[in-house]
Amino acid sequence: MADNNNSSSVKKFTLGQDWASVVAGFIMILFVVLTGYAVLTPSFGGKAGWNHDHDFSGMFGAATLWSSVLWTFVIFAVISVLGILFSGEKIKKYFTGFIAIFLLVILAQFVSSYAGFKNLGLETVLFSLVIGLLIGNLFRLPEWLRSGVQTELYVKIGLVLLGATILFKDILSAGSFGLIQAVIVVTVVWYFAFWISRKMKVDDEFSTMLASAVSICGVSAAIATAGAINGDKKKLSFIISLVLIIAIPMMIFLPIIAKWMGLSEIVTGAWLGGTIDTTGAVVAAGTIAGETGLKYATIVKFSQNVLLGLAAFAISIFWAYRKRGANEKGQHVPARIIWDRFPKFVLGFILASLVFSFILNPGTAQSSGKVIKSFSTFWFNLAFISIGLETRFADFRHMESKKPFYSFLIAQTFNIIFTLGVSYLLFQMLSPK
Repeated sequence: MADNNNSSSVKKFTLGQDWASVVAGFIMILFVVLTGYAVLTPSFGGKAGWNHDHDFSGMFGAATLWSSVLWTFVIFAVISVLGILFSGEKIKKYFTGFIAIFLLVILAQFVSSYAGFKNLGLETVLFSLVIGLLIGNLFRLPEWLRSGVQTELYVKIGLVLLGATILFKDILSAGSFGLIQAVIVVTVVWYFAFWISRKMKVDDEFSTMLASAVSICGVSAAIATAGAINGDKKKLSFIISLVLIIAIPMMIFLPIIAKWMGLSEIVTGAWLGGTIDTTGAVVAAGTIAGETGLKYATIVKFSQNVLLGLAAFAISIFWAYRKRGANEKGQHVPARIIWDRFPKFVLGFILASLVFSFILNPGTAQSSGKVIKSFSTFWFNLAFISIGLETRFADFRHMESKKPFYSFLIAQTFNIIFTLGVSYLLFQMLSPK
């Protein structure tokens, strides 16, 4: 009888995964803000990365590196366990699986810190996915490892934390044209990408995630959209791979094309920030364009990032109506249905952004935001190790991946041309000289 009472009391405290991710994310945020915690997640070789002649003994012998690894492990283990408990899931065998996935993320961070990869703007999330895919396809995963694969929880906590790094103040203080461009480009390009994908017979789920990746901010937008519509993780990993691979030639050739066309650094920066989908590639391309180009590329990129929460909110409502309409055409969609299907972690994302934008003092927001950004990225890396472990290469053969691939290329081409026109109009013709 006592066991039944304990069981029912545990159930009363379960929140469901969405609310659990919000609670877990804000526990982490409060910990950083209130304690002034300043240790970033592990990195190797500094900003420049490491190469073949690097002093590895000095790097791996540094107390700061091992301190970072230890503290990151403890914090992420505690928060993830809390997230699982709040979700109402069992934690049996979870810890051993989490240790393995944590170590694989550390490996991915080490590999991505290679100077050659850094120069190409390749992000750790790509290497996390690749490592997970290799292990998942070469070996049969034991149950103790599978228990650590909690993809959706990792993604949702990471997105809540991401909200704390996207500050409305930064955009408003930088001027209105970047935000105006972001609104125009995101709206038009999203609709075009979704439309062309559906014309090419790509399913709704794939089309929605693809449109968000192309139009808003690449990896983060695809992850947020997948969470908002409960998207297929295999489709998400395919889109993320496309985003990261296509960003490389864009990063290299768009600044060259801009110089050939005689565009000003301001217009070039606005164009790069509005079209290139990964922040690392935007920074690399902006650096090629010059100091002013880098500034405007960053402003426009941040402007599109700011729209991520609003876009996820709109997509959630759109998806609830669309799916409800597909099942029961002509019937009114009750507000309750929309609320039930609405991903609550999006509210956590928006709330975190509002708190860091308007409530915390700028100094605290900046110092804490740097740590929280590294935490958010680490959650995404945990998620993509997990996606890779769950995905078999054979699955891609059954996805008719050519159609999404062609849709992505067509949508990205439209994005490049359309955003160039908007950037030139706003920053060359209408901007005060």
